[in-house]
Amino acid sequence: MTITMIAYIFFAVILILPMIIKVMREYERAVVFTFGRFTSVKGPGLIIIIPLVQQIVRVDLRTIVMDVPSQDVISRDNVSVKVNAVVYFRVMDPERAIIQVENYHDATSQLAQTTLRSVLGQHELDEMLAEREKLNRDIQQILDEQTDAWGIKVSNVEIKHVDIDESMIRAIARQAEAERERRAKVIHAEGELQASTKLLEAANILSTNPQSIQLRYLQTLTEIAGEKNSTIAFPVPIDLLTIFFEKISKK
Repeated sequence: MTITMIAYIFFAVILILPMIIKVMREYERAVVFTFGRFTSVKGPGLIIIIPLVQQIVRVDLRTIVMDVPSQDVISRDNVSVKVNAVVYFRVMDPERAIIQVENYHDATSQLAQTTLRSVLGQHELDEMLAEREKLNRDIQQILDEQTDAWGIKVSNVEIKHVDIDESMIRAIARQAEAERERRAKVIHAEGELQASTKLLEAANILSTNPQSIQLRYLQTLTEIAGEKNSTIAFPVPIDLLTIFFEKISKK
């Protein structure tokens, strides 16, 4: 065997070797097809493939973070909003992810968009803004059930933004202001009711003991004198006026 033949063989091995030996990273798996038929899932590490007979499809098992584009949603109370979200999912079964669906990433993205519109369309605007955690769980459960046949696990869904029209923002602000005014009036009315109740109790106590009325009268005079007023009006007790009117009527 000449040196030239050895050189040809050496270069041929160098060219063929990458087609035979494949290296799968820890987070990768190789779905192997032999003459077009599924054979096995191999990896991680070093795997051997028969050229021209076997083909592989690499599958990444890491969690994929996918942005759901902004969707036009009409809420149950007929408010138009734009909502976008983010979906976290990963491939649990490489065989089904490659065989059961053409492109599992695009399929999951399209399913997430339709599910987002469907779920949010069943709720009112106030629920979208106040119950975001519940909506996230509902969307995640629906997506997880639908993608299970593809070997996909949807671990989390987060609604990022709920964009509202400027006119609707002003309407919500007016509604919030009206709600605060209503609460203030209710609190004021409750305070007036409690105060009137206490005043009625005090009046009943004072009416049972005339001496307590005099003490209260003296306390009021003391408070007035302490304010350095130039003029002090002394209220005349009703009892004295009654006696005065009785004397006049007898004449």
